[in-house]
Amino acid sequence: MTGAAILALTAISIADRTRDARAGAQTVYLAADHLSLESARDVDPVKQTAVLPLHRGKHDGKTVWFIVTDASDMGLARDLNIMYAPKLANMAINCPKCVQTVTLEAVPKKNTFSEAVVDFPGAPDFSPTRVWDSGAKGFPPLKAQPGAVGDANYSPFIRIAGSDVIYNAAIVATGDGPFDIIHHTNTQDHVVGMDTTPDYDKDGPEVTMQLTHGFDSGQPILYISTEASDPVAATLERATYVPLLAKASFLGGDDFMGSARERIFAMVNGPRAAKAKPFDLSAKDGQAQGLVEVSLDGNLAADTTPANTSQIRSSNNIQGDFPLRSQPRHEFSYSPLWDAQVGQWTPQAIAQGKAVQLNDENQMLEFVRQGLITGPMGAKFGSGAMGFVINCPPVAYLADPPLKDTTDTDFQQIP
Repeated sequence: MTGAAILALTAISIADRTRDARAGAQTVYLAADHLSLESARDVDPVKQTAVLPLHRGKHDGKTVWFIVTDASDMGLARDLNIMYAPKLANMAINCPKCVQTVTLEAVPKKNTFSEAVVDFPGAPDFSPTRVWDSGAKGFPPLKAQPGAVGDANYSPFIRIAGSDVIYNAAIVATGDGPFDIIHHTNTQDHVVGMDTTPDYDKDGPEVTMQLTHGFDSGQPILYISTEASDPVAATLERATYVPLLAKASFLGGDDFMGSARERIFAMVNGPRAAKAKPFDLSAKDGQAQGLVEVSLDGNLAADTTPANTSQIRSSNNIQGDFPLRSQPRHEFSYSPLWDAQVGQWTPQAIAQGKAVQLNDENQMLEFVRQGLITGPMGAKFGSGAMGFVINCPPVAYLADPPLKDTTDTDFQQIP
């Protein structure tokens, strides 16, 4: 992150400042104009948390709780203050089960102002114990066991029977409480607060979620990781393992016709900075990034709790299109389902001192073009090297808006 980015964090609107009564310290929330997910509130860039609306559903007669972040229809997305993701309309191509068809329960005759309960055919199981054993080398880990697994019918992408609109509606908790936000036996690992009070004339039910730090177009961002199609990725991202999503249209699709995916970029062996904080510029070995770094230094073995959210580090991945309403090209290209493009610095790049933190997709692709980044273990760079997806919608940008790529390149790794 640049010095200007750090200064921008301190210049956030005074109107969005509150007091943290427990710590006696000032908490600065991001200004509303920094949010891509406008239904979110109290986005804390230091604790890396946000409060989101929570919705009640049912699965096999039992209560589930879900969030809604995206919709394939612009008007409905605007109405719900969520993100417009037109590529979601392609989600069921060659994979009908990638979209759950849900139903709405009948509302009481005297219902005056409350939403209908959604019945889900599938749901996650949050009871498994999440395990991450980095070993001595960090990545790949010695053991990775996801803390949540979707059943055969579960997908976060839903269509209400009778409608063609597809929503991104990840289930993040099950049951009627109490909710385990320490070891997450009935909540997703990012959940650090639950309020299920149905006061729809006020805020309604809400969930506090820990966010993941990354980049887009050279700018720092925060996003939510809810599902992944690979068990190692799901464990690393603290997400629900849903192997079905690997069939979503289509591997390497990006902006081609029929694709439901966008690209996210990760590095295996980026610079390490064992004592760096998320916004620390003084790390001796440069800005931290990469799967090895987060495995060894990112507290991956720990469960996320309300007390440690600021200590949970990320691999600082790079997203491809940030869905700002003021930038139609990016908004119309956006999808919350990200096709993982994993790179590895070559020994030559490391010897030349070029293995730095990256923050822009074109910047990374230019290094690929120069032969300084390959796929893992020297494989060809691209989707085929890993072949998994992550459902991780962005929530906010931290400093300047991600408007333009920092590097110009025509290289896109097109066969």
